[in-house]
Amino acid sequence: MGKKRVRRKRSGIQRHLSVFMLSFSLVLLVGMAVMIGSWAVIKSRQAKQQNKEDPIVIDFVWDGKQADVEQEPSQEGIQNTQQTSEQETEPTQQTQDIHNPDGTGQIDAQDEQLYREAVERGETVRLVNCADESSVTFAFAGDILLDDKYAMMYSYKARGSDANDTFAGGLLERMRSADVFMINNEFPFSERGTPTEGKQFTFRAAPANIELYDKMGVDIVSLANNHAYDHGEEALLDTFAVLENADIPYVGAGRNLDEAKKPVYFIANGMKIAVVSATQIERNSTPDTKEATSTNAGVLRCMDPTTLLSVIAEAKQNSDFVILYIHWGTESHEEIDRYQEKQAPLYAQAGVDLIIGDHPHCLQKLDVVSGVPVVYSLGNFWFNSKTQDTCLVEVRIDQGGIASFQFIPCRQENKRTTQLDGADKASVISYMRRLSPNVKIDDEGYVTFG
Repeated sequence: MGKKRVRRKRSGIQRHLSVFMLSFSLVLLVGMAVMIGSWAVIKSRQAKQQNKEDPIVIDFVWDGKQADVEQEPSQEGIQNTQQTSEQETEPTQQTQDIHNPDGTGQIDAQDEQLYREAVERGETVRLVNCADESSVTFAFAGDILLDDKYAMMYSYKARGSDANDTFAGGLLERMRSADVFMINNEFPFSERGTPTEGKQFTFRAAPANIELYDKMGVDIVSLANNHAYDHGEEALLDTFAVLENADIPYVGAGRNLDEAKKPVYFIANGMKIAVVSATQIERNSTPDTKEATSTNAGVLRCMDPTTLLSVIAEAKQNSDFVILYIHWGTESHEEIDRYQEKQAPLYAQAGVDLIIGDHPHCLQKLDVVSGVPVVYSLGNFWFNSKTQDTCLVEVRIDQGGIASFQFIPCRQENKRTTQLDGADKASVISYMRRLSPNVKIDDEGYVTFG
């Protein structure tokens, strides 16, 4: 009897074990089937991707000739940090808080009062905590392009996104140490919009690429150029949002004409300095880059200088010093054109204290017009793969006006921009002396006007 009970007990265990093994086997079979199915779907998708054409990276040399095209893989996985909500069409206040970029030091009571008054008038204004207690240093550079399809940004990412390697020879430190560093933002920040039909080069940068501006120390950009509207109004609206989210003010464009006309004011050491910007490029009655209107976004145009002259007059009335950053000239021509020659005196006589030009993609002369220093073209700063000389311009401003002006020779080469020294530096300074007979440039690039 005992033996029977033992056998029955063992028989029950065996039955349970058999059921368990059968269930476990079924689970394994189902799991394997799911894995095989998933693997097949993934391989199918990969095969489809491989059948598509690889995105192209366009490497162009801006000399009026057709662009070269390189078949290189583009960078993937760029996160879109823009907000595409209804906020895009709502102007955001750029003047809500005191802007103290260094986060150090005390804000002077006089500066704070000037700031509060500007805010009450609805002006776009920034407080600057300067390295020097009696002056403010502005640094200016030319055209920048952050479009991943083009050689500069592609190479930057391929090299590990190292800003020190990209802006070399001590240049990055110089850019970052300026109290205010300004560049020409020659593209929209967006992932929306349609390329302008029939336009040879249309640019658009991923919003995430704004992170490079933080590394560069950019404090303000001009959007008054002939590429800000390359992907239409949607992309331009995204650009405003991306810059505002990064706390970088812009001039020369806006959600409407009133915004596009607004100066940006910088307050430092008891001074209020205005920056205004406009473009005269695409000199025809139906430009691809749309002019801002009372109801539509666009740029501030100055082929007819009337509106810009009124902007300058307003800025002069509300500030101690006015800087005009203007998009003008003829591409790849070291000589200035008749429109530059005609308009420079108008702006100088209207009250501008410094004129900084860009667009020709090459250096042009330094000059003095009606007592006002003029940089006709800064050249490309970090824009295309062409090897060419460029510059950083440093201007120190105090209560008496311009205290010093330095032309710092640089070179765009191998998708980098480097501050020059030695024989290369001397060569560029010699070239600028030849272009600029009305000014004196010493061996360190310091310029005497007049």
